[in-house]
Amino acid sequence: MGYSKIVKIVLWVLMVIGVAVGVWGFVADFNDASVDALLRWGYVMVIAGIAIAVLMGLVIAVINNPKSLVKMLLALVGCAVVVGVAYALASGDELVGYIGTQPDAGTLKMTDTILNLAYIACGGAILAIIFGACFTAIRGRK
Repeated sequence: MGYSKIVKIVLWVLMVIGVAVGVWGFVADFNDASVDALLRWGYVMVIAGIAIAVLMGLVIAVINNPKSLVKMLLALVGCAVVVGVAYALASGDELVGYIGTQPDAGTLKMTDTILNLAYIACGGAILAIIFGACFTAIRGRK
């Protein structure tokens, strides 16, 4: 059986499982158990997607150009540094004006980390747009 055939079968199986979990949640009127199952399935799919992307990129890089492995490792270290900085900047302070049981300190710290990562990504995107436009304008003059 060819590689593309295996990938197609795996994708169909994942789609059927996702649809089944979604239908179960709808039929169960989205009770606690079905919502937990939907969230866990979402987590599994996100983690699997990230893992597959990294592993496939690694395998393709090693096969095509072993020297590009160093660049990939540097990019991975750079991402880890950005996440570390976002975590270090996260305050984890209690929610202001929230009426109810406060989440635990770990949840607040992770939420702040994700917010910091979103801010960093947004800032990076804006800088990339600005510098890209400037470089394009400079290259166009020559």
